[in-house]
Amino acid sequence: MTQAEALQILKTGANVFLTGEPGSGKTYTVNAYVKWLREQGIEPAITASTGIAATHIGGYTIHSWSGIGIKPHLTEYDLDHMATNERLVKRVGGAHTLIIDEISMLSSDTLTMVDQACRALRHSSEPFGGLQVVCVGDFFQLPPVVSRTRNWGRTEDLFDRETDTRKADQRFAFRSPSWEVANFMVAYLSEQHRQEDPTFLALLGAIRRGEVGEDHHEILKERFEAVERQDVPRLFSHNVDVDVLNQRELDKIAINTREFIMTSRGPEALVAQLKKGCLSPEKLFLKVGARVMFTKNNFEEGFVNGTLGKVVSFSETSGYPEVMTDKNKFIEVEPAEWAIEDNNKILASVSQIPLRLAWAITIHKSQGMSLDAAQMDLSQTFEYGQGYVALSRVRTLSGLILKGLNRRALEVHPDIQSVDIEFRDLSLAAEESFAKLAEEELEKMHENFVKASGGKKVEKGSEKKSKGKTKSGVLDKLREKSPSAYKKWSEEDDMALKIRFEEGASVKALMKEFGRQKGGITARLVKLGLIEDPGVLT
Repeated sequence: MTQAEALQILKTGANVFLTGEPGSGKTYTVNAYVKWLREQGIEPAITASTGIAATHIGGYTIHSWSGIGIKPHLTEYDLDHMATNERLVKRVGGAHTLIIDEISMLSSDTLTMVDQACRALRHSSEPFGGLQVVCVGDFFQLPPVVSRTRNWGRTEDLFDRETDTRKADQRFAFRSPSWEVANFMVAYLSEQHRQEDPTFLALLGAIRRGEVGEDHHEILKERFEAVERQDVPRLFSHNVDVDVLNQRELDKIAINTREFIMTSRGPEALVAQLKKGCLSPEKLFLKVGARVMFTKNNFEEGFVNGTLGKVVSFSETSGYPEVMTDKNKFIEVEPAEWAIEDNNKILASVSQIPLRLAWAITIHKSQGMSLDAAQMDLSQTFEYGQGYVALSRVRTLSGLILKGLNRRALEVHPDIQSVDIEFRDLSLAAEESFAKLAEEELEKMHENFVKASGGKKVEKGSEKKSKGKTKSGVLDKLREKSPSAYKKWSEEDDMALKIRFEEGASVKALMKEFGRQKGGITARLVKLGLIEDPGVLT
């Protein structure tokens, strides 16, 4: 699916899971959607699963926005108590669109609690209280971090000794019952804007599919370099390795250090969230000759999150660092602001020079960056997806320098490989369904969503009348062309599909019998474990 097609679906007000490979334009697409919403007079609730991601997008963590905090589950008492928080009720009750970025790092339990909180605070039994929910991310990237007391992810918990089979990992957001009832349309972006090297793209694709072969290992062997590089950032699995290397390299420069201290304003709790998520440290120590990385996007000034360079001087007038980027652009780096906003009002902010030392960075903090080059030691990767995230930060194979590699570095979670096929097919089904709509019909759906959300075109008093009917209206319109579009599969449907498939019925025949698009049929066959590769079907 293209970015433009995904944007058309988002504008209908449907619940959407926006996904795609690293560099496919997920952030660009959701930013375009946010811009469109604001042009219509609709202020979206922008959240993320982690502090770092929330700081990048200028929003809350989903835990803070929804009021669930760090609770492992919600009781009736918790929900009643949350309902007495006037600010929380106003924030959640007044929202129309909820965006959750980096959904791969949100656990299924947390998504369930967000759903419960939204229903309670909005006094609605609809999924997420009737909000449009847009989940953004790629499940092949870093998974949720869950309490060790839950034991999720440990081998003994994912293995059924009685049946000698592997059990499904329940920690992912798509395992939540709330994901199922939200009935997400999947928009799987297919374009690539980061990597243009076909060999490198083929390697990353093989990792996603779990098909890394000897030829791929040979390609990676050619990228090994034992010598530590000083001219490119090094990616590590652990914070301690990063801190040691950055400090060691800075100490080698025998001149005075300049110190830049972060300033802040706003409530202490929100400021703490911003500080925790900001990639620039509270105290930034720099010297002429220090390798640095920009930590924020500023297209006008010519840098983005991940742009590399070297401090060449400090301004005689302002004292700010002056950086020569690796692409030979000279930039005087002024302080930047990271803020938490709500309804276009800044609730809290921090200000700091948007730089960090760049001899080393953790894989976790590199998520979302685009690097021209990086040296990485993946010999201590311990989590599914870590190696894939690190490798996919780099734009080209020639910019990849390996110092270590272990088996886990080239593995992604097996559950994700299976569900990814389903997501791709569901995206195809959505694409096919929307392709049948005339342009006028689609524009009318967009207009209805704006009206239901109290946008600019709505007349006074009509918002209440329309509220809660947006998503069902989208499905009703799709079902005029495809009667069973995004209709739940019953147990009887599943049994009938299984029988007909095992009898040898073609996909075309199944589409006609069940009134579904091709993507919907193949996605269900994958879900039922009847096929692994939809490409073999006719």
